Amino acid sequence: MAEEMRIVLRNYGKIDPLKIEDYIAQGGYKPLEKARSMDKEALIDEVKKSNLRGRGGAGFNCGQKWLFAYKADSDVKYVICNADEGEPGTYKDRMIMENDPHTVLEGMAICGYAIGATKGYIYLRGEYPQLVDILNTAIAQAKEKGVLGEFDIEVRSGAGAYVCGEETALIESIEGKRGEPRYKPPYPPVEGLWNKPTIVNNVETFANIPVILEKGGDWYASIGVPSYPGTKVFTLTGDINNKTFFEVPTNTTVRELIYKFGGGIPGGKKFKAVQIGGTSGAFLSEEQLDTPVAFDNMAAVGATLGSGAVFVLDESRDVVDVTTRIAKFFEHESCGKCAPCREGTARMHELMEKLNAGKGSAADIALLERLGRVMSYSCLCGLGQAAPTPVLTTIERFQADYNAKLM
Repeated sequence: MAEEMRIVLRNYGKIDPLKIEDYIAQGGYKPLEKARSMDKEALIDEVKKSNLRGRGGAGFNCGQKWLFAYKADSDVKYVICNADEGEPGTYKDRMIMENDPHTVLEGMAICGYAIGATKGYIYLRGEYPQLVDILNTAIAQAKEKGVLGEFDIEVRSGAGAYVCGEETALIESIEGKRGEPRYKPPYPPVEGLWNKPTIVNNVETFANIPVILEKGGDWYASIGVPSYPGTKVFTLTGDINNKTFFEVPTNTTVRELIYKFGGGIPGGKKFKAVQIGGTSGAFLSEEQLDTPVAFDNMAAVGATLGSGAVFVLDESRDVVDVTTRIAKFFEHESCGKCAPCREGTARMHELMEKLNAGKGSAADIALLERLGRVMSYSCLCGLGQAAPTPVLTTIERFQADYNAKLM
């Protein structure tokens, strides 16, 4: 792990997360002081200059998003930290919040000052009850020290709905409604929580902000791939020697994730596939392993960074069986609001079960491909649009596994 570059995880193992004095001793809250001494547009320009792009999946320019909210005409604005880390195999946000909660609070407060918001929410995954106390302790300490000024932060726990990782479904949930995505536009920076301008960034994105303010946008933009600079935190699971997490520059390749940081495949077995970005991510074969993990490079091979989950399969694994289980997950997690997702995920799971049981045909595979393309274009939110990705990429790259299942 000597070749890690820790920006988000800079304080991991160095501080007691329950002691604000430790965070302050590491230079914490000085970037917030600096931000408050700056003109708001100049502050947003500094974030834009860094070219920090959201670490939650969509990869939108963070500074540009803030600018939309800053320019929105409203006397009330909000900041939301998306901590609804619902992707199976992902735990990077939990590690950040458990070990350095104040860096998230500071990033949110900087954003609040920049756009003119005085209220923030941390929307926390319902399966992380142990983090409620940690975050509330950090908030209470920050209030006692007076470092947050007029900016108030509140923790809200989700109820276990995967779809609430989508920003507008999350907003609906905070408002006390059923967690379902909204039609867009309008987008949250213009009309979000209670119809007011709202910035929604995830935990990792906010954790980058204090360091960008401390060292400058140009410094951050010089790290990794220019179109998606900085670092990315990854979690390794599956058939891998080192089931761990780490933070590396965005010019690191997928092969390096698996063999340098992951230590390769256990038991002397050969590599078969890797899924990047969480359950909705693409499966990559050996041919794509030299792709850098930057957003646009991954998009070029039909993949996304998503939650930073890296799920490795060795040669003994049945790709069709794994993909069938993923299809079942998406059928269960679909909120049902739009027909392409509600019906599509159910039909996709049905077809995958048929193939996995050895009762399918080439016509079923062709139908899956057609269905997947329709869903990717027509579903309302990212859940339905991305749900076909594991199916489509495994059909394309692991045809032998599918052919072996045909009647």
